[in-house]
This record gives sequence, C-alpha cells and structure tokens, in this order.
Amino acid sequence: MAAALQNCGVCDLRHITIPSIVWCTECDEGLCTECQDHHSLSKASRSHRVIPFAAYQKLPADVLKITQYCTSHDKKYQFYCQKHECPCCSTCIVESHKDCRDIVELDDIISTAKTSYALSEIEETLIEVAENLKKIRQHQQSNQVTLKEKRKEIEKELKKTRMKINNHLDKLQEDLMKQLNELEEKENSKICQLMASQRRKERNRRMPK
Repeated sequence: MAAALQNCGVCDLRHITIPSIVWCTECDEGLCTECQDHHSLSKASRSHRVIPFAAYQKLPADVLKITQYCTSHDKKYQFYCQKHECPCCSTCIVESHKDCRDIVELDDIISTAKTSYALSEIEETLIEVAENLKKIRQHQQSNQVTLKEKRKEIEKELKKTRMKINNHLDKLQEDLMKQLNELEEKENSKICQLMASQRRKERNRRMPK
C-alpha cells in the first residue's frame, strides 16, 4: 500500500502528514482522529461507513483496488462478484453477472472485515489475559517456594537461638552451683573453726587452776 494512502486524506490536501486511524468507504480515503470527528458530525458525511484503518489494511488486495463508481454505467458500486473478482453496480449485475452466484454486497465484505478485526482484537486481549494469569500463577508459586524457604530459615534460626539460650543457662547454672559450693565450704569451715574454738574454751574452763 502506498505510504500516501496511510496518511489522512484531508490533512494531505493541506500538506500535513498525519497517519489515518479510520477509512471511510464512501469518501474512499483515510482520516485522522481530528478529521474523523468533523467527518462524523458533518451532515454530508455523518452516515458514511468507516472502519478501523488496521481492518482496511487487512482487506483482500482486489477489494482494496475497488473504486466507488462504475466507469461503464456511472453508478455507485454496491456489489462484488467473487467469481470474477470485480465490483459491480446494479446495472453490471443485470447485464454481465446475472448467472453469477457468488455475488455479495460490498457492505457485507466491509462488515466481515470489521468483525474479523474485532475478533482479532478480542483474541489478542484473551492471549494477553492468559499470559498475565500465567505470570500471576508463576509469581504465586515462586512466593510459595520463597515462603517455605523463609520458614526453614526462621526455624533454623529459632533452633540456633534456643541452643544459645540453653548453653547460656547451663553455663549460668554451672557458675551458680560453683559459687554455692564454694560458699557452703567457706561457711562450713567457719562453723568448724567456731565449734573448735568453743571446745577449747570449754576445756580450758574445766582445767584446774
């Protein structure tokens, strides 16, 4: 497709290059966002059928070559003969294609293109949703693994802390028991010395003077 056709036809007349976002099948040209707004409000063109430019680009090459008016009968093309792959006006049908069975309205081809484009967009959206759901599941699974690993780390740290506390309590108990034993021995020694002193004094009192 020529690059000029991809640009807005109205803007192109003003020597402004802006990409088309829709294609008007009546005007047979592309329109940008701003021109589409004016086009849809104008009394002369508000009833024109437009399709997304991306959908227009996906139309068969033979359809893209279709002009709006029949050069033989000066009537607007309304039909398309799939057998002969050519557009037809009402007179063409009577004169040259009355035995052709594969004749469809041009509007049907355009509607099919719009439907195909819409279905394509829906399919792309569904694929994107499926990919996002897959990422969410993977993230959740990753979080579960991380949670299990964190739990193991915390349990390990708790056991280490418990062991340190136990060792500290054991050492504290050992030191206290040692101090208690030393204190007991010291007090026993004092008591023994006191008792020995009392016995000596008692003997001294009993000795004759």
